[in-house]
Amino acid sequence: MNTSLTLAGRVGLSLIFIISGWGKIAAYAGTRQYMASAGVPGSLLPLVIALELGGGLAVLTGAFTRWIALALAAFSLASAALFHANLADAAQAINFWKNVAMAGGFLMLAAQGAGTLSLDHLWSKRRNA
Repeated sequence: MNTSLTLAGRVGLSLIFIISGWGKIAAYAGTRQYMASAGVPGSLLPLVIALELGGGLAVLTGAFTRWIALALAAFSLASAALFHANLADAAQAINFWKNVAMAGGFLMLAAQGAGTLSLDHLWSKRRNA
């Protein structure tokens, strides 16, 4: 049961980042403008896309999970602070706390690891063989 739940958790945590990364590629110019309006240099967008899309895929497959989970936890908290800090606006408050909750999930994933249905586990078995 733990194996299935860990995989389901990784799937759930990864999908929002995979979808968001693709969305930023599809709406590149608009996303750059949105970032700039929040005081974040648009030149960082390729790094954001790489972290969201690449990090999401890494979490999904269970590759480099602990490090990627820490990076996505930090990214989630930074995004909350930079883009959703207007807690007087109910929609922004919900997005702020959603990001905090995702960061909590990623910290749990960093602490527990990807589980047995992961590339990390496969690589560990090969190293120890």
